[in-house]
Amino acid sequence: MADHMSDDLSAAGRDVRAFTDELRPKYPVIRNVAGEWVLLRHAEVVAAALDHERFSSKVSRYLQVPNGFDGEEHTRYRQMIERHLSHEALTPFVPVFESVAAQLMAELPRGIALDAVNDIGAVFAVRAQCQWLGWPAELEPRLLAWMEENHAASRSGDRAWMEDVAEQFDGIVLSVIQPRRASEANAPDDVTTRLCREVVDGKLLTEAELVSILRNWTGGDLGSIALCIGVLVAEVARQPRLAERLRTAPDSEMEAVINEVLRLDDPFVSNRRITTCPVRIGGQDIPSGARVKLNWTSANRDETVFDNNRFDPESNAAANLVYGVGKHACPGRLLATWELRIALQELLASVHAIELVPDQPLEREVAPVGGYRKVPVVLT
Repeated sequence: MADHMSDDLSAAGRDVRAFTDELRPKYPVIRNVAGEWVLLRHAEVVAAALDHERFSSKVSRYLQVPNGFDGEEHTRYRQMIERHLSHEALTPFVPVFESVAAQLMAELPRGIALDAVNDIGAVFAVRAQCQWLGWPAELEPRLLAWMEENHAASRSGDRAWMEDVAEQFDGIVLSVIQPRRASEANAPDDVTTRLCREVVDGKLLTEAELVSILRNWTGGDLGSIALCIGVLVAEVARQPRLAERLRTAPDSEMEAVINEVLRLDDPFVSNRRITTCPVRIGGQDIPSGARVKLNWTSANRDETVFDNNRFDPESNAAANLVYGVGKHACPGRLLATWELRIALQELLASVHAIELVPDQPLEREVAPVGGYRKVPVVLT
């Protein structure tokens, strides 16, 4: 067993995927420099994700609704949240997302270098989420600035800075929900207001619970959507034939291709668990109370599961862990899937070609996220 793994996996441009690709064939489980047990193979990651008794999700000192809960408590909050993320609830927003994407793509400059992550992904993510949640468009500059600082703080590893940035975002959320709660009669009829009126166990959601849910829906999702769009744009820029195929592909085929591209390069690297008893997994004995990481990025590249990582959206779909697995899988999977598809469809429809900039190399993100920090492209 390897006795350490750098948590700064992609520092100085190092690709986290390459490092775990080296480790995974030899070591299904390793222990990193932070003392966490990291599961690298598909079988062990899935086993832990589905074992809710021995691998608890109560890992943070901060309130995390619902994925920081276990058992029936998780189920009750999850059911409430899923009402807002169902096919029926999200369908009315499809034309809204299409309009947001079409307007953004029309605004993008042609013939000069721009960054697919920040100029396309981040802006689309903020505008789409604000439209979905009913947040004022005036928040866009503030949210974009927050995303940039949040990534910088995460890259630095400075916990004080990260906590300060988290508090800044809580302030943004409170600025939206407090007026709605102070004057319910005058509150707009939107997703955020409806969430403010939700009841669990006979009680209205507390302000702290609302902040946690909306932090997850926005603070987490904005960065993830931006990074995913960066990965997708880089891929279609590298593969013009794939771009041509996707221009006329039906929605289902495009979504399958998107999921396969993200399987191979998933910006959302890992989730945490804590053991509730001694566990033996992947040939390794892990004590009770140990911190465990489910490394989705590594598991999604397990060559024994994905035919040596042959690009095959249809065959690989069933084992794809981009959105997790089990009852803690991402509740916003449908929302993210539709947003990513719509953004890519509108981009491809609005340009003749997407080309990487020869003298500006792609820059990888650093732990704890994956994907790219910058994807310089030219639209023609």
